[in-house]
Amino acid sequence: MTIADPFAHLGIRQTASGGEIRVWSENASRIELCLFDHKDPNWVFKNVELVRDANNVWYGKTKALAPGRKYALRVSGPDGPMNAFDANTLLIDPYARGLTRTGPDLWRGVVVDAEFNWNGVQKPRTELDHTVIYEGHVKGLSKLNTRMPEHLRGTYAGLAHETTISYLKKLGVTAVQLLPVQAFVSERRLMKQGLSNYWGYNTLNFFSPHNFYGTRAAQAEGPSGVLREFKGMVKLLHEAGLEVILDVVYNHTAEEGRMGPTTSFRGIDNANYYRQTRTGSYIDVTGCGNSVNTSVPAVSRLILDSLKYWANDVQVDGFRFDLAATLGRNGDHSFDPGHPLIQGIVNDPELAGTKMIAEPWDVGMGGWQTGNFPSGWHEWNDRYRDRMRKFWLRDIRSIRENGSPGDGVGMLATRLAGSSNTFSPERGPLASVNFITAHDGFTMADLTAYDVKHNVGNGESNRDGTDNNMSYNHGMEGATSNRAIEASRRRTIRNLMGTLLLSAGVPMITAGDEFGRSQKGNNNAYCHDSELTWLSWDRRKWQNGLWQTTQHLLRLRRENPALRPEHFGVFGETTPSASQMDWYDGGGNSMSVYEWNSPENRTLQFLAASTPEHEAFNRILVVIHGIESPTCVVMPHHEGVSQYTLLWDSSDDAPPAPDAAPVTRPPGGDYDVAASSIQLFRAD
Repeated sequence: MTIADPFAHLGIRQTASGGEIRVWSENASRIELCLFDHKDPNWVFKNVELVRDANNVWYGKTKALAPGRKYALRVSGPDGPMNAFDANTLLIDPYARGLTRTGPDLWRGVVVDAEFNWNGVQKPRTELDHTVIYEGHVKGLSKLNTRMPEHLRGTYAGLAHETTISYLKKLGVTAVQLLPVQAFVSERRLMKQGLSNYWGYNTLNFFSPHNFYGTRAAQAEGPSGVLREFKGMVKLLHEAGLEVILDVVYNHTAEEGRMGPTTSFRGIDNANYYRQTRTGSYIDVTGCGNSVNTSVPAVSRLILDSLKYWANDVQVDGFRFDLAATLGRNGDHSFDPGHPLIQGIVNDPELAGTKMIAEPWDVGMGGWQTGNFPSGWHEWNDRYRDRMRKFWLRDIRSIRENGSPGDGVGMLATRLAGSSNTFSPERGPLASVNFITAHDGFTMADLTAYDVKHNVGNGESNRDGTDNNMSYNHGMEGATSNRAIEASRRRTIRNLMGTLLLSAGVPMITAGDEFGRSQKGNNNAYCHDSELTWLSWDRRKWQNGLWQTTQHLLRLRRENPALRPEHFGVFGETTPSASQMDWYDGGGNSMSVYEWNSPENRTLQFLAASTPEHEAFNRILVVIHGIESPTCVVMPHHEGVSQYTLLWDSSDDAPPAPDAAPVTRPPGGDYDVAASSIQLFRAD
């Protein structure tokens, strides 16, 4: 027997007898659909009284609810500390596919024409071990690109322009992870300061693409035109073999705190959509004024339906969930990895094959959950980020100032090998999304140039943004003409990028790090829609060298499966698609317990051999030297290895020329290692 789905077809759908709308609200006493004149978005020409069913779904039909029609909801209900009903407020349908603004805090839903010809273009479905994520901003990626027509810069069409796609393909990334593109607005506080929410982490609606990233032509067509342009962007990226991952913000909404603007959820059923006490005080575990209450089945269903819409109708390839721990909080507001939504996101058959990435924390009690999400999830690995920053930045500073780094190579090795102390064997190294930087925080170049944040321009007297940057300015704060400091900084950037791309796990590069982009020490540039945050397409010589280095490293990662294990190896066993890893000291000897734990040992060699399953056998050697003085390492003896061929050395400003004579060493041979550097060898 088939059980009817009580939440089926929420939102608007077209039927033989006209457009039908379905809205969920448990506590409302009356819901009215308001339809607006095509020429005057403030003139209600027709009202439709919605009928309530046994599952608290309110529904109604009218032929006037056709593509292009603007509409809103009026919702009435009882008073009470947890309610916020006001029949005079026009509200956004939570399932609206399109929006248009008619005034401050005034919005209308728009029925969209969803027709689009995909011409048979399919999702790339890049295997996880081959995935390299490039985190960027729709506007920021192309706004300064003079190689494309001006009217396309900073738009969805600009991201899909041949120059952008060519750049991404030539670099070697496989997926573009876009900062929020679901409709959003700026917080009232920012607007009073003359600033805006550039990043977009203030979602207004979970189904509508942000109109203002559409070209002027698309915006003139209305939400249907913007949606077509968005789909066209996805289609062109897919044709080029690039995946599209969306950064989604389901943990809170733009309605802010209890006294914030009422635009949708609060006016429809405040008691259910937001976490709060019985006295009506919001339980804020996001730091943004409200927290969406996913312990309510209809609210969790809203999020699942949104994901299915973007994954299936719009054909995106994956999602990165902002403050994902909030989504897994149950009725008593505690995180539960078995939460129906957390499980449903990775187990729903309509989302099969979609990449799901958690930012595995929020700011509430028990909010740090790295490693605790279930199988099927991938997680931003903040432990990886912090360990790599400490080794290449804070430890180097400590050596300069105190003569001791505090830590050796032991804890570094675990992160290089996929963080097996964080992720279970069932999940493996690909559960870890490795990153050194993200949109939130210093850029990679700024990590090497600033000891402290410089956020005065954010309007909060430098109070905002983290103080725990684990950065090192190498002797001078900010820009400098000192060549020795510049050389040290650039070498450190190469070491950070090299470590990221030679580690087991899924790497994520922040847009601009591949050429040393700076935000002048601002580590929380969310409110700057300017050249501070847009990518420059004009590069200096050293930036071109860094870009070439990143490109070279990405090619080496593709060509060497030993760097991309899918599973953790088990000592004494043969595990397909795992890498057998052997660890050596600078003298070519197996690491001793003392050397693993000694802060004085800052030189490590690891030999990784793939276990073939889908690709040919491969073996590489990585040498890591974390002291600012040169040394000489002895190449380790290992069964089956007769020669080591140098593929990359981070002490070089740019990768070797294609016709350069190969540098080789036999097992037992010496190799002179430059100060604070990494070397990658192929072991034949």
